[in-house]
Amino acid sequence: MENPGKFFWKIRLESLKTVLEGNSFSVFSAADTEAAKQIFMDAILPETKAVSVSWGGSKTASETGLFDTLKKRPDIEVIDAFEKGISLEESWKRRRRAFFADLYLTGTNAVTEAGQLVNLDRTGNRVAATIFGPSHVVVFAGRNKIVPTLDEAFMRVKTVAAPINAMRLDKKTPCARTAACQDCSGVDRLCNAWAITEKSFPKGRIKVILIDQDLGY
Repeated sequence: MENPGKFFWKIRLESLKTVLEGNSFSVFSAADTEAAKQIFMDAILPETKAVSVSWGGSKTASETGLFDTLKKRPDIEVIDAFEKGISLEESWKRRRRAFFADLYLTGTNAVTEAGQLVNLDRTGNRVAATIFGPSHVVVFAGRNKIVPTLDEAFMRVKTVAAPINAMRLDKKTPCARTAACQDCSGVDRLCNAWAITEKSFPKGRIKVILIDQDLGY
């Protein structure tokens, strides 16, 4: 078979799309980050009629380049809680405002083959907004986030996503030094609030873009 790897991911992503749709998510498939961006701009944004947008600091979402594109739109209010140079107080204020946004962009730490989104937060703003608040949520998920079971999702978050994010954010945690979870209790601990999203409610509120690339952490 020519290019079996491509065929392998085609099967896995198509299967996951079907399962997620059965869990009331709206699901889109994208070959790469540029295609994901076009799906958002051409299909999702017009459908939602969003005039305010915010996001939860997702590495995967940022790799699409959407943030810069949206900031150039005069018809859209962008609530950027992670803008460089703002104070921590201002960042918290914007994170709270994000709950009233029409559209919230985020990634996911893991997605199971049963169609569950699994996420772990330090402050909880990202998982909270995914569950309730913004009228619409768009989740960008690279194929590397797919795991067979919930147990493996928890393991992926603790052994991959959390340590790498601790390193990225220069947190003073054991995992940032050792690349292994120590179940720490320091002030910089990232692992505070879990969320497992079994289904989207209302139906279609959460839209998932599955991207046929390894993205984010």
